[in-house]
Amino acid sequence: MAKEKVVLAYSGGLDTSAMIPWLIENFDYEVICCCVDCGQGNELDGLEERAMASGASKLYIEDINDDFAENYIMPCVKAGAVYENSYLLGTSMARPAIAKRLVEIARKEGATAICHGATGKGNDQIRFELGIKALAPDIRIIAPWRMTDVWNMQSREDEIAYCREKGIDLPFDHASSYSRDRNLWHISHEGLELEDPANAPDYDHMLVLGVTPEKAPDASTEITLTFEKGIPTSLNGEKMKVADIIRALNALGGANGIGIVDIVENRVVGMKSRGVYETPGGTILMAAHQQLEELILDRATMEVKKNLANKLAQVVYEGKWFTPLCKAINAFVDATQETVTGEVKLRLYKGNIIKAGTTSPYSLYSESLASFTTGDLYDHHDASGFITLFGLPDLVRAKVMQGLEK
Repeated sequence: MAKEKVVLAYSGGLDTSAMIPWLIENFDYEVICCCVDCGQGNELDGLEERAMASGASKLYIEDINDDFAENYIMPCVKAGAVYENSYLLGTSMARPAIAKRLVEIARKEGATAICHGATGKGNDQIRFELGIKALAPDIRIIAPWRMTDVWNMQSREDEIAYCREKGIDLPFDHASSYSRDRNLWHISHEGLELEDPANAPDYDHMLVLGVTPEKAPDASTEITLTFEKGIPTSLNGEKMKVADIIRALNALGGANGIGIVDIVENRVVGMKSRGVYETPGGTILMAAHQQLEELILDRATMEVKKNLANKLAQVVYEGKWFTPLCKAINAFVDATQETVTGEVKLRLYKGNIIKAGTTSPYSLYSESLASFTTGDLYDHHDASGFITLFGLPDLVRAKVMQGLEK
């Protein structure tokens, strides 16, 4: 009789490497590893040899960079979704994309379970599991770090010893480092000195995608982005797909000290956590998109869109990507983007993004209206009646209060 199959969300790190023999020993599963590539870079090197050495029967390396950029990143960029004023949702956006691909591989392999290595204190367990439940409610979810009666490893040393006990010699040591998550959009850093909010980040030791503003060049970098219906289509005159624009902006932004954020955020599970995020390309792209929208969207639409952007950020952060609410907000956002087409010029200088001109065929900016010269569309006398009506509730209240005081 064939063994049941489990698909393991595999990173190649120590945790998920130890989970392969653990799943075999405790559940008698055939373990199929699936590493979902959404821009981790050289973290993918040597994964197949490591997975097989640990006891996996198969390894999938699934490249979803374009899917991630176009179907997860761009909806958040178009919405202007930012969590708690600072976090550009790098990890949050990637988790539902990964969960969807894990489910697809599980269906392809006929697996009955999916296993992930997220801890019981973090947000990722929620994001992975809500995504899997929404797409495949029949598939069992295994979360070893929450199964303390079976998973009794508490440290890297325990995991290394367990692997060696199973005859698996992996290239890991006891060295400690930041806990990082990297993808096309960003890299996050947690742990070490960041665990105490009183400590300044050790940027010289930490940064991966760029430099601090102090170490950026003394000369500025000028860039031009074009957008069609809210989506970037070219950088400096060169037509490029979204993922390649993000990669190029990461290099330009990183070199100029753009997009380094040190925040204490509220996790879904209730605790606060501190992290440093590098999002150089994303910070530029969000700023350029906002700069274009300033010319094009009317006041009422911008007001509603801002409120829904905050709601979408919360929805995405909480792992509720595959929900009717998320779909509905994105539908509204897409409607607002029909005219968000044009060109944005920026200068990057020592951590700053400086506006250098915006043009759009759909611009609502009228020079004759905005100038102090009276134009055909605006009669200064009309302002008197407008102010009277607009301030009428305040005037009535003031008269009532004045009468009561007498």
